[in-house]
Amino acid sequence: MQGNFWQGKRVLVTGHTGFKGSWLSLWLKELGAEVTGLALAPQTEPSLHGLLGASVEGPDILDIRDREAVLAHVLRSRPEIVFHLAAQALVRAGYRDPLATFEINVRGTANLLDALRACEDVRAVVVVTTDKVYQNPENGLAFMESDPLGGHDPYSASKAAAEIVAASYRSAYFAGRHVGVATARAGNVIGGGDWAEDRLIPDAVRAWQAGAALHVRRPKAIRPWQHVLEPLGGYLGLARRLFEAPQGVEAFNFGPNHGDAASVGTVLRLAERHYGGTGGGVILGDGTEGPHEAGYLVLDSSRARSELGYYPRWGLTETVRRTMQWYRAQQEGMDVRTLCLTDIRDFIGAESQGEQERLVG
Repeated sequence: MQGNFWQGKRVLVTGHTGFKGSWLSLWLKELGAEVTGLALAPQTEPSLHGLLGASVEGPDILDIRDREAVLAHVLRSRPEIVFHLAAQALVRAGYRDPLATFEINVRGTANLLDALRACEDVRAVVVVTTDKVYQNPENGLAFMESDPLGGHDPYSASKAAAEIVAASYRSAYFAGRHVGVATARAGNVIGGGDWAEDRLIPDAVRAWQAGAALHVRRPKAIRPWQHVLEPLGGYLGLARRLFEAPQGVEAFNFGPNHGDAASVGTVLRLAERHYGGTGGGVILGDGTEGPHEAGYLVLDSSRARSELGYYPRWGLTETVRRTMQWYRAQQEGMDVRTLCLTDIRDFIGAESQGEQERLVG
């Protein structure tokens, strides 16, 4: 489980108390890295971070908007590799509080990158954004990294702005120091341990555990669904590439195979089948409720395949099956750390001829 590359590396994960950050911190710890974190306290109860216990070292709870605190943390931890995941990550929350969304996602990214200017040890920075950074005409085509950035809603626009901030710091400050800075754009991730609001699988689990019906606003919306470990494996491979050869690396999509992009309704049918005992079932809306959200969103990950050797390991059915069985097992009292490590080991084992081990470790 411990790869030679990550053994002893000083790694900073911002947003380590969130869903993806908790999984990534645990994986890095298992790979032998010295992991520090920077984030607000967990925003849900329960939280994966709380259930897993410590995966990071030292003081870790602070606000990415606090410039001086971020700088002090960076100077104290002296990271060699940074994964920036701290964000306001919900579309509907962005509609409710746009200013906070822009402050966290844009100013917070600038605060971190500016603090890293003072860190002589840093070699690689992966800024995680989203599949929603693109201008979306909903023309049925998959987005490539060269497509124009945009964003109809505050969340999407704030992440597109974070892309521009990262590009500016890369060219103005880090390129001359041979520090790699790249952005990572991932699809809709699912997996055990997500309890955020307004997300399909957590909403389904909450409803079904309570024996209530799940109300779905846009059952026909198409999204690039993938298990959380898929993009995290891509981020690890990207960070290693940046560390070893920082030049010419800017942005990568990490999405599923095109055949695994599916409607919300399709994912829910799979979730019902693999979770069982769904109580009140599902109530399907007509797609008009609430503020605007994209109806079609698919990523082209061919650049990540050709330049990083990235390719998805678990298809849609396996992804949903593992996710729902994780929640069922957790509800029945299974140890969360064991559940997560089992998924990580199975994911690595799914790589033909050890390809994922070559990428991340």
